[in-house]
Amino acid sequence: MTKILVVEDEPGIALGLEDDLREEGYEVELAGDGTDASRRARTKEFDLILLDVMLPGKDGFDVCRDIRRAGLKTPIILLTAKAHEAEKILGLDLGADDYVTKPFSPRELRARIRAVLRRREPQESGEIYRFDDLEVDSGRGELRRAGRAVEITATEFKLLTTFLRNRGRLLTRDKLLDEAWGRDKSVTDRVVDNHIVSLRRKIEREPAEPRYLVSVRGLGYRFDG
Repeated sequence: MTKILVVEDEPGIALGLEDDLREEGYEVELAGDGTDASRRARTKEFDLILLDVMLPGKDGFDVCRDIRRAGLKTPIILLTAKAHEAEKILGLDLGADDYVTKPFSPRELRARIRAVLRRREPQESGEIYRFDDLEVDSGRGELRRAGRAVEITATEFKLLTTFLRNRGRLLTRDKLLDEAWGRDKSVTDRVVDNHIVSLRRKIEREPAEPRYLVSVRGLGYRFDG
């Protein structure tokens, strides 16, 4: 079931959106402020986020920025009562996929949701990598062990496919930062190391003694296999 996070601080609008989307067969979670929304979006898996711009705590632009800086590609549709061109451009530049101006009809919003989800459907022709009993499907964005899906975050998946495209080659932390996080200067080497530890738990039989994702002391990491 497609899971949508609705971020809206006006209870009447939030509940109306929840009811309408549930009738369409979507699973819905609600968040009423930007700080909570940013945390949930980065710690849970959603297929799409409906994000109001005017929020307590952090505004929608800040939440959108947080999500993209975390390396997540979850589709985002911004909701706003303002229709200034500059704001629309800002939202899209920050990584939003679409922009809907209030008031909007439920029919229009449903159509925009379907359109954004279609654009984000994975390509079936993506390359498939295999090692041990694992299969990495780059087209579908899936990691499978013995045919069963393994839960993996978008950033971990980016790191894993980067290693698989460069088997046997040393990859520095700077290279991994560029591949998985872009050139966001707020992300540190320690973040890379923490994600490597998490990724090892998902692909190694003995994470403390990795066979595939090995450390090259003082330099970076290498994928052997």
